Amino acid sequence: MFNKETEYALRSLVYIQHQNYKELRPGIEEISKEIEAPKAFTAKILQRMVRMGFVRSVKGKGGGFEFDTNKPDLSLKELIIAVEGDEIFYGCGFGLSSCSCESPCPLHEKYGPIRDAINKLVSEETIQSLAHKSMPGLRNPLTELSGV
Repeated sequence: MFNKETEYALRSLVYIQHQNYKELRPGIEEISKEIEAPKAFTAKILQRMVRMGFVRSVKGKGGGFEFDTNKPDLSLKELIIAVEGDEIFYGCGFGLSSCSCESPCPLHEKYGPIRDAINKLVSEETIQSLAHKSMPGLRNPLTELSGV
């Protein structure tokens, strides 16, 4: 559904957050191995993620990648738009440049609700929520703070 860069960025960031929950900072080699992506491509993607401010890179012993806990959670939609633009959320499912309710493509009626559902999904999910879901038994710092 997404291009390779988006897939690798998504998997990299979820892995980084997963490790950050364990108070670890993974490096490029570890990340590329874990997400099964070429090391050079992973490095290029993560450099871009650092420039965009999604994660930060810590140099030296104990260094690696980490999320800034003072920043809000990163929505999947924000990541997708940053990497490949917003076409998936507003574009025609048939690939036409002039598709609308007044001049619909053959898929318009059925694709619209699918596009809306994808938009809703990626707006509601965050890198942090996916990382948390991938760690059964992980303490939830949000519920501990609220006493739930």
